[in-house]
Amino acid sequence: MPFLDIILLALFAGFVIFKLRSVLGRRTGHERRRPDPFSEPAQSNDNGNVVRLPERAAEVAGPPDDDAGPENPMAAGVMRIKLADETFDEREFLHGAKAAFAMVVEAYAKGDVDALRPLLSRELYGGFASAIEAREKAGEVQETTIVTIRSADIVEAALENHFAKVTVEFVTEQVKVTRNAAGDAIEGDPDRIEILTDIWTFARDIRSRDPNWELVATRVPED
Repeated sequence: MPFLDIILLALFAGFVIFKLRSVLGRRTGHERRRPDPFSEPAQSNDNGNVVRLPERAAEVAGPPDDDAGPENPMAAGVMRIKLADETFDEREFLHGAKAAFAMVVEAYAKGDVDALRPLLSRELYGGFASAIEAREKAGEVQETTIVTIRSADIVEAALENHFAKVTVEFVTEQVKVTRNAAGDAIEGDPDRIEILTDIWTFARDIRSRDPNWELVATRVPED
């Protein structure tokens, strides 16, 4: 009898398990698939709204620029140079222009023609060398100290054939004095800082592998 009870219980348990599997294990076609974060496509909002990053939103949907006027010749010139020479960058150019300004002013004051030669065009170098020679013949000495470069701004830019030309206006504070052979100041004041404005034009052949620019012209603003 105990053996018969065990058999009956086993049969009953098997029947229950079969019924449960027939219900719980059946697929109806409406089950929710487990999400896979690595393969699920991004879901868009039902209302069609798009969330943009702040800077992108400003670019796409920003208000029109009411101050935009007619084409700026300087900006147009810079753009033409950029299109012809993808390495041109205004900020890097101005950084180099300020360094060149200091080097040229210092070399000219010292009469260092060797330092000037690679910085100037052939024509401009001839003028600088002649002025230095005349000063030395007169026994004069020039002392120049650049206290600070207040500003350096591109005021003109153009692409002429394959030559890029960029004109920069420098506003600087300098102490300048010229002394005679006896050491007396004959021009300028060693105790006075002058605010000077110089307009220099640099040029470069964009076909050349040499990335350096040459100073090709200097002038001061017209009164």
